[in-house]
Amino acid sequence: MSFVFDSRTVNRLYKKLRSSIPIARTELVYSNYFELLIAVMLTAQATDKIVNEVTPSLFKKCPSPKNFILYGEKKLAHLIKRIGLAPTKAKNIILTCQILLKNHNGVIPKTREELVELPGVGRKTANVVLNEAFGIPTIAVDTHVFRVANRTGLAKGKTVLEIEKKLIEVTPDKWKKDAHHYLILHGRYVCKAKNFKCSNCSIKKECQFKNKTK
Repeated sequence: MSFVFDSRTVNRLYKKLRSSIPIARTELVYSNYFELLIAVMLTAQATDKIVNEVTPSLFKKCPSPKNFILYGEKKLAHLIKRIGLAPTKAKNIILTCQILLKNHNGVIPKTREELVELPGVGRKTANVVLNEAFGIPTIAVDTHVFRVANRTGLAKGKTVLEIEKKLIEVTPDKWKKDAHHYLILHGRYVCKAKNFKCSNCSIKKECQFKNKTK
């Protein structure tokens, strides 16, 4: 048996998450798809909160791929140093901007295959951009989604890709577009890694976690 939940339970779980999370979208602040891509790249091993604190001044200085290239890798690394992994992220962002201009006329590509060819853009980042920017029903699996999927029993697995594939299989089509947002926000604020309280959980009746707290 691949999944713990039957289709009725899965539908009920997502319906309850929708009620508890009425605004299902990223918490990253951006004004266009290019800013979204850069912001998601910056979230690697960092929180949305710290990224949102840095990006207003970043995007003011560098509103386009060309501006980033002109700004330069060294200055960019200094500007984003609070986020962590700044040298690597700065290098990848500059390279990505160069490729966007050379191969895509500065436009963010709409396929996962093209996105993951950009330096610093992995499958998770690509899925976030595809979902948030273009409304494609992908499910990006970060640490929160990975934890919630395993803990609840919605989709158990040992790798991010395994969880993603299981979530795509078990999640009904009508929920796929917002599934990532429901799961990540639930994991971020309710089903946290530590200090989680199941008594405040909207899906506690559906959850298969055995050590539920009061």
